Amino acid sequence: MHNYESWCHMNRTEEREQAFIIVFEKIFREEDVKDIIEYAIEAREYTHNEYANSVAIGVYDKIEEIDKYIEENSKGWALKRISKVGLAAMRIAIYEMLYREDIPVSVSINEAVELIKKYATADDSAFANGILGTVAKIIE
Repeated sequence: MHNYESWCHMNRTEEREQAFIIVFEKIFREEDVKDIIEYAIEAREYTHNEYANSVAIGVYDKIEEIDKYIEENSKGWALKRISKVGLAAMRIAIYEMLYREDIPVSVSINEAVELIKKYATADDSAFANGILGTVAKIIE
């Protein structure tokens, strides 16, 4: 039983990382997020993944609402001043908090912080953790 659970968790973590890569890439590109997913599938080892795709598309469908939560809780930091890695990970976490009832809020926050630690700095992850904790209280 335990192995199955850890396999599922690892699997979802990898799926979330795929979503993160697409959301991150979209920050720098004008194309529609669906086109970015298609290019990623064609160009590299990106597997068509229902969860990752739905999250990446969902983030950009609700981007104004999600970014409003970040802006209103980032202690005077403009979005453009926040690290792009942190921004992408926070967008996914907030999307999950708002629209994915199958994922505990603590998991969304934790996974975002881990992604930021992997791709950016400890300061970025601490900053994001603070914002996401505040957003979680507001949403609940």
